[in-house]
Parts: sequence; structure tokens; C-alpha cells
Amino acid sequence: MTAQDLILENIATLAPLIQHKEISPVALTEAYLARIEKLNSRFNAYITILAETAMAEARKAETEIMRGEYRGKLHGIPMGIKDQFLTKGIRTTFGSTIFGDQIPSEDATVVSRLKAAGIIMLGKHNLAEFALGGTRKHPYGTPRNPWDPERIPGHSSSGSGVAVAASMCTAAIGEDTGGSGRIPAAMCGIVAIRPTYGRVTRYGAAPASWSMDAASPMTKSVEDCAIVLGIIAGYDPKDPLSNKTPVPNYTKNLKEGIRGIKIGVIKELIPPNWAHSDIRDAFERNIKIFEKLGASVSQVSIPLINLTAPIFVAICDTDAAYVHYDNIRNRTMDYDEASRTRLMSASLVSAGIYTMAQQARNVFRNQMLASLKEVDVLLSPMSYTLPIKISDEVVAFETKEDVISRQYGARSFTTPYSLSCLPAISIPSGFTNEGMPIGLQIGGRQFDEETVFKVAYAFETETEWHRQRPSI
Repeated sequence: MTAQDLILENIATLAPLIQHKEISPVALTEAYLARIEKLNSRFNAYITILAETAMAEARKAETEIMRGEYRGKLHGIPMGIKDQFLTKGIRTTFGSTIFGDQIPSEDATVVSRLKAAGIIMLGKHNLAEFALGGTRKHPYGTPRNPWDPERIPGHSSSGSGVAVAASMCTAAIGEDTGGSGRIPAAMCGIVAIRPTYGRVTRYGAAPASWSMDAASPMTKSVEDCAIVLGIIAGYDPKDPLSNKTPVPNYTKNLKEGIRGIKIGVIKELIPPNWAHSDIRDAFERNIKIFEKLGASVSQVSIPLINLTAPIFVAICDTDAAYVHYDNIRNRTMDYDEASRTRLMSASLVSAGIYTMAQQARNVFRNQMLASLKEVDVLLSPMSYTLPIKISDEVVAFETKEDVISRQYGARSFTTPYSLSCLPAISIPSGFTNEGMPIGLQIGGRQFDEETVFKVAYAFETETEWHRQRPSI
């Protein structure tokens, strides 16, 4: 295969070729940079492109590998980082003009761990302003879905989702507070995991909600996701809320199959009649695939799950309003309209409402934990609808009913895991007749990413959807 062919491949394919000196990190990086130069002006995946430093890192990696100093599966792998994470000496904007000239003096811990593993950093990915989602006017260009440039790629790790799907990097580090990694993954036809809260350090990442922020590996395959998480996971003394639970080898038991695994289909999230018919059909087909693989599939009920989106907003937005306390008052008009409205509204949330939301969160978390005593993993769609047109994002709310109907979007599927601090992965599970990707979500027990990966991998190997790439 040529370098141009190889940029379409995943880490699991590229790593042994690099290790055995069959392909050069230099040639691979050159091919990715050429791809970025060709496509970025169209899809706006990157805010900052690091062509010179990436080539220097590639030459260094090649020299080390030729000397027999191979560091592991990420050595020489070109990746991108969401511009929410601090990068030493490299502009980090958080997707906002307020930090447009910020040059950090240190790396986020996630970034330093990836550098130690030998990655080649291609650049910093575009995102919704401050990773809040819903940005009306992206100051660094509007990210566009590579499957349909007129549609959104999902918020807020939009650039990361676009870059991986369009093969403008091998993998990316996004971030997931309420679905900001999994939603773009589903809409762009790739894989992303939100790990257990505390599994990955938050140090050096722009915060939104202190109790729900989580780094999110975004990749072309489940195995790649397991590889990347294994590198960035683990306790960090710089983050007191990171967890000391030992990090397992996520790829060790990945391929052993799922015969006998108990899968719980979340009853309240089964696609109703009004859901997109292709998504309904895909979900029914997906269940049959798991049964074919030997898993036991049954329904489980989680009564409060349909209220998780408003519970999440009441907590997350209020937390974010505190984070932005000074800037939202002193630099109000420097915020995007959507961010400004959201943060100023959240500033008015009373202590009583915030406390009630936290109480509801605890009740809901107990329901999630109870359901996972009956089954090993939980299953649901990632959405009932297609990604909307970019032009439709600016349509004003008309009524209270309109607000409620739009609230029941992708966040209704992702926030259950944010609120309960549990791991969940989004994987490709089909395409609609319009050619848009369909995502499937698999959630698991606390610190049991191993089982989540194993179930996702079994499904992936039985299908070909993760191998499809947009025609661009």
C-alpha cells in the first residue's frame, strides 16, 4: 500500500508496519499533512496545523525506531488533539477568541502521556466554544460533516470527529462532558469512548463541569480506542479526582468473544415509531447481531432516563457558569451568542434548583447501577434522528414545546453515563438511505471498560461499517 492508502488505516494496522520498519513515520506524516492541506479549508477540522514540528517529530520517531528504540503501538502514529487541551508552546484557543493568543507553558497530562508514547502531533482540532456545544459562529471556521458538508458533525469535539472520519489523522483526543466525544463519533461514523469518571486525568483541559468532564479517545476502530485509552488512563497527582484503580491491558481479552455476556436493551430508549425508520431498522438488526454472537439480550427499565438531559443541563451549565464567572461579566460580548445566552441563564439558577438536580442525579445513578447488576452492559441507539443541517442550528426557539422537543436530542442518550459516571462507547452500526452514519451506544459498569470494549469489538468484527470512509 502507498502512504495515501495507509492514511485510511487504523492504529492496529499501522503500528506493526512501523515497528517492523515496513513504513516510515516520515512518509506517513507527509501523507497526512498533504491530506490536511487538501481538505481542511473545506471541513475546518483543525484550528492550528503543526506541519514543521510534526515532520521533526516524525524524523525523530523514525531515527528511534531504526535504532531499535520502539516505544509501543503509538510510536510514530500521527494524531490530533482537541484544542481544549493545553499544549506547551502551541496556541491553545479553547475554540474562543478570548484565548486566541494563549500559548501554554505546559502540556495537559493527557498530552504529555501521548508524547511519551511517541505520537506525532499533527495539530489542534476545532471545537465548539469552550467545549460547550451549540456554537452559532465558530471563530475558526464551522466544522462540517465529511459525509454531508451541509450537516453538523456533532458538538463539541467536532473537529476531532471530522479529522478522524476524513482521515486527516489516525486518531484524536476529544473530550466528553455530556456526549461531546460520543455524539461527533456517531455523526461522523467513527468510535469514541467516554471512560469512567476519574479513569483519565482532567489536568490541563479547559473545564466545563468538574464532576463530569472526561477525555475521550476518538478512533477508526474499537481496538484503536482501547490502545489509546490504555496510554492516557491512570492516576495523576495533579488531578485529585483522578482514580488510583489500576489500569488493565484493554487489548488483552478484547478478542475472546461475548458468548454468555448479558446485554440489557434500555426499554425507555428503544426507537419509537416517530424515530427515523432507518435508525429503528438498524437497532433491531444490531440486536440480532449480538444474539448471533452468543450474547443474551433482554430489556431493562431505567425509569428516570428520559429526564437526564434537563438534569444534566441544570448541573453542567451551572458548573460552567462558575468557571466563566469573571469573563462572562467582563468580556460578555466576546462570547458566541449561544455560549453567552447559555452561561448567563445558568448564572441565574438557584441553589435550590441545583440541589434538586444533584438529588435527582443520585436517584438516577442508583437506577443505572441497579440495572447493571442484572446485565453486563447496556445498549441503546445514539440518537433517533439524523444530524441536522448547519443552517438549522440558528433557528430560534418559538415555544416552550419547541424547547422541550429539541432538548430530547442526542444528549438524552449520552448524558445518562455522564450523570452516573459510567463508561460508554459509540460505534458505527449502519447507514441511513441518505448515506449518514448511525451510531450504537454500549455502556458498562464503573471501571469496566474492558467489557465495554470486548462487546463493541465483537460487534465490529461481525460488521463492515467501521471500514467505510466518506468519498471526499
